[in-house]
This record gives sequence, structure tokens and C-alpha cells, in this order.
Amino acid sequence: MNNWNLLKGINDALDRIIRAVNKREKIVIYGSYNVDGITSVSLLILILKYLNADVEYYIPDRINEQNIFNSAAIENHIKLLGASLIITVGCGTNSFEEVQLCKKLGIDVIITDYQKPKSTIPETIVINPKQEGCIYPFKELNAVGVAFKLACAIAEHYHVQCIEKYLDLVAIGIASSNVSLVGENELMIEKGIYYLTYTNNYGIKAIMKINNITKINYSALRKLANIVMPKINAVGRMDDARIVVELFTTLDNGRAEQIAKYINKTIQYDAEKINL
Repeated sequence: MNNWNLLKGINDALDRIIRAVNKREKIVIYGSYNVDGITSVSLLILILKYLNADVEYYIPDRINEQNIFNSAAIENHIKLLGASLIITVGCGTNSFEEVQLCKKLGIDVIITDYQKPKSTIPETIVINPKQEGCIYPFKELNAVGVAFKLACAIAEHYHVQCIEKYLDLVAIGIASSNVSLVGENELMIEKGIYYLTYTNNYGIKAIMKINNITKINYSALRKLANIVMPKINAVGRMDDARIVVELFTTLDNGRAEQIAKYINKTIQYDAEKINL
């Protein structure tokens, strides 16, 4: 499962990330507003913060059907953060104009994605098992699966122990997706269930505690994914994607419980509206 070096582009990505971490360049993780994207963002935030990297993230709060990774966000948000490196998760494979804009702004881009390229790919570092010339044998990874491979590469370079403990997040992201539960996906789910049982992630523990989830199995994974799934309000704005990232990445147990209670209240409020 750790044959990450078979992924085309991953060694180039690792070299660029090492430089950014060691020089404390501003790194921005750019992801989608679904659970797959949120767990991907959270995973990379956790490992990069562990390495004391200067890292932030961006998740669009409005649905953009054409492109999650879009020029308006780059101009209005990413540029203002002072980023010198963007790492996308689950988006960007077909973002040609956006990559060119980043080049003009002096921002390097690493694309990690799982969606099939339309034809060619942007002129930047791309990690995507479905891109032409990639010999990675398992093609059914989702966003968090690809992000985990990148995390494994980073962990190996910096001698980070037990990278597999993050499979608790990975399993939730896989369970939220429509990917086939075969091969590596099945293996990551199985290992993720094991690590969820002994998780030290304050946010996951808080959600499990408040919702009385004691038996960890695939049904529990699906329940966890549904609980933290951001909702869409009337004007197409995504609610709570950022608060879920904070839930999964906080190192404060009290804050984790506070966020978990807030998420549960939101679910109850939505249920009451539906029943009116």
C-alpha cells in the first residue's frame, strides 16, 4: 500500500514540498467542500503542521459547477495569503487557465487529483493515477486516497512514524465517496476502522462521543461522514466546511467538543426545518 513512488509526479512534488517546508514558504492546501475534500485538506494540514510548515488552506464556500479551483479564488484569496505554493486536493486536473494565472503571480502549483483528464494536463506537477504515463496500478483512488500517498512520501522523507494513524481520516473520506471498495480502498477502509478504534484525533473522538458511536465498522464510517457533511443552503453556499476542517485538525480537546456540539445542533435544526 505504500508504493507511493509509482505515482507519476510524486517525487517532483516531494522535492518542492521539502523546499517549501525547510524554507518556511507559505503553503496553501486547496480543496473541495465535500467530505472527501475536507478529509484530504485536514490530512495534509496535520502532517505539514507537525513538520512546523507555514501552511493554511482554502475551501470555496460557494458551489462553482465549472471549476472548484478557480481564478477568482486565486486572485481574491490565495494571492492575499502570500502563498508561494498551492497543493490542490481532488481538483485541478483540467485547470489550465488557473495554473497559468498562478505562474504569473509567482505561485507554484502541485495538483493532486483523481478525476480523468480531458486530454492533456496543465504544465505543472500533477499527481493523478489516471493521467497518461502513470504506472500506479490502482486507478480507483479518490481525493483523500491520493492525498494519503503524498502524505506517505512526506512522512518517509522526514522519518515521521506511524503515518498510517491518519487512515482514520482517510477511511471517513473514502466512505463518503462513490469509489469502489476494492483493492487499496478496501484495505484503507479496514485499516482505518482499526485506527478509528484507537484514534487520538480529538475531533473524531468528540463526534463519536456525542453521537454515542462505540462500535467502529463501515456503517459507523458512513454515519461519521454524514454527520460532518457540509449542507447547502438556499443560495448555494456551503455551510460548515471550514469548521469541519478545524474539528479534524484542532489540538484542543475542549474546542473539538465545542465544534462537535455545534455540528450536532446544526443537524437537529435542519431536521426540524424538514419536519415543519
